[in-house]
Amino acid sequence: MTAPHHPHKGPFLRALRPGDHFTGFYILRSKQLEPFRDPGRGRFLTLILSDASGQMRARVWEGGEDLYGLLELRSALKVQGEVEEYLDRIQIRVFNVRTAKSREYDRRDMLPSSERSRTEMLAELQNHIEKISHPHLRPLVDHFFSNEDTISEFSRAPAARQVHHAYIGGLLEHTLELLAIGETVIQVYPQINADLLRCGILLHDIGKVREFTWETDIDYSDEGRLFGHIIIGDEMVNAAVKALDGFPTELALQLRHMLLAHHGRHEWGSPRRPQSLEAIALHSIENLGAQVNRFHLILNKVPPGEHWSAYDRLLARHLYSSPDPDLNIEERTIQE
Repeated sequence: MTAPHHPHKGPFLRALRPGDHFTGFYILRSKQLEPFRDPGRGRFLTLILSDASGQMRARVWEGGEDLYGLLELRSALKVQGEVEEYLDRIQIRVFNVRTAKSREYDRRDMLPSSERSRTEMLAELQNHIEKISHPHLRPLVDHFFSNEDTISEFSRAPAARQVHHAYIGGLLEHTLELLAIGETVIQVYPQINADLLRCGILLHDIGKVREFTWETDIDYSDEGRLFGHIIIGDEMVNAAVKALDGFPTELALQLRHMLLAHHGRHEWGSPRRPQSLEAIALHSIENLGAQVNRFHLILNKVPPGEHWSAYDRLLARHLYSSPDPDLNIEERTIQE
């Protein structure tokens, strides 16, 4: 991790080790009262704390029931505690905790962010937009990406809450990765409508600017929980299409189908399955970009010297991390 933005941030969670005593500022992701084994002792409080480096479990062994109602989810907390190891997992034993004042922390320390420069990514995005020459698709793209409010939200939004590109700037980074993959797909499969695919990639996740909130924690908005980004995005694109003079009905149908089908399967939240060349191309590109980033984020948490990730419940497997990722096939052959 880089140095914190606020001088009083305290240690990032990823840097904590058993035996550390510390004071720092963190976001409250969840809270739960749990019973002691001895019922006469009442209940203790379990917290999940997070910052830009990750998250960690914390326990309040004494006074937890009184604290429960005072601590608000997604609020910043000032925590004094000690790191301990319990059942082969490290956790925080909380001695003191209170709600932080706004001047005591910088939210940039609290949420993970893309490692890429926002300015450079926006310039790259514009270069991809310039490749679109279609007389109707280009004005549609400009309707969104020439709007300062939209581009500001788009460049800061996460692409997901926790699965892939789940950090500030993740949506922009994810879109750029898909656009880069898309250029290769266009070269290999010239029968694909290049501008339609580019437009579909640019707009496939546009609904995420309204699906998520990301002030102190990445979470779903009420609209996001009720409808999801696919439905929200279709509504946004359909409204933009109607606002543009002479946009062809058939072209609108093709584009909207791509957006509605880009998750590929009903069980993955897709209202429709792909039924066109551009739709299956978009789905395949999107799935590749999302899954590679998902694996990378999991493997990036593997401790030095270990070769396997923790069991991932959603993937239902452990992931393998090469002990020497810089060693290529030729070098392995020589050493063997």
